[in-house]
Amino acid sequence: MFLELIAVFVAGFAGAGVMMLLTRVAGGRLPRWTVPAGAGLAMLAAAISSEYGWYTRTHDALPEGFAVAGTHESRALWRPWTYAVPMTDRFIAIDGANLRANEQTEGLYMAEVYFFARWQPVQSVEMMVDCKGHRRADPGTGDGGDPVWREVGADDPIVSTVCAEVPA
Repeated sequence: MFLELIAVFVAGFAGAGVMMLLTRVAGGRLPRWTVPAGAGLAMLAAAISSEYGWYTRTHDALPEGFAVAGTHESRALWRPWTYAVPMTDRFIAIDGANLRANEQTEGLYMAEVYFFARWQPVQSVEMMVDCKGHRRADPGTGDGGDPVWREVGADDPIVSTVCAEVPA
């Protein structure tokens, strides 16, 4: 976050510098307000670029074997441009390289599920997925009791991703 703030300030200085140069080349015929306006527009463009590029940067940095199960796009009133092009601010990834099969039950797998969100630490949860029954056991209370299964269907993003990652 700190580096992104520095990048926004650098973009502001660069935008102001470009406008000062254009004012000088134009022989002083441009209004004086174009310099701060250029700085502001450059800072806004850098911030928007950083926000929209977060998902791509984070996705590309995932280790080998990770698969994205789903993404969440957001729109916000304070970001009016997101109504034209929604911004991905969260996604779920499955560590497909470390799926563990249940030895007693065929089609049952333990998967490490990672939840990524902009400006938040990554959260990980172990989740059981039944590929034959198209259901999953969401994390419970952690008391060691029996899992609580949810019938979610084959089109559930977590179930479909885990079952697609299962080695043949």
